[in-house]
Amino acid sequence: MAWLKNIFKKSDEYAEEGAEGMEPQETEDEDGQLALDVYQDKDNVIVKSTVAGVKPEDIDISISDDMLTIRGERRREEEVNEKDYFYQECYWGSFSRSVELPVTVDSERAEADIKDGILTIILPKTSGTKTKKVRVRGEG
Repeated sequence: MAWLKNIFKKSDEYAEEGAEGMEPQETEDEDGQLALDVYQDKDNVIVKSTVAGVKPEDIDISISDDMLTIRGERRREEEVNEKDYFYQECYWGSFSRSVELPVTVDSERAEADIKDGILTIILPKTSGTKTKKVRVRGEG
């Protein structure tokens, strides 16, 4: 059951192990990885992720340059002895995900909300493009 800590990891990371090695090894320092949908409309970049069972105060969202990072923790409300489980497929513990944003956004106006277990982050696009011209100097 320890392999479930990595349930959010990409399955192709374990494909090389073959059929007999299908259970990945758990690493205590690793976070689970969130699955994300990232898309745009005319004015915003929208990020959605399923975070059922996670309280808003247990999620940290940061935007640095063109990188969005979501960290959090899904906590168990009760302790269940491992030998009492018939199935244990839900992910419990820390998770994180960082993605490069495809366009420049206004992080000061970003909003986030959880409704029905879905985290929605709305990142307004900046109105102007940030293009910097670089002058080329010659030898003379």
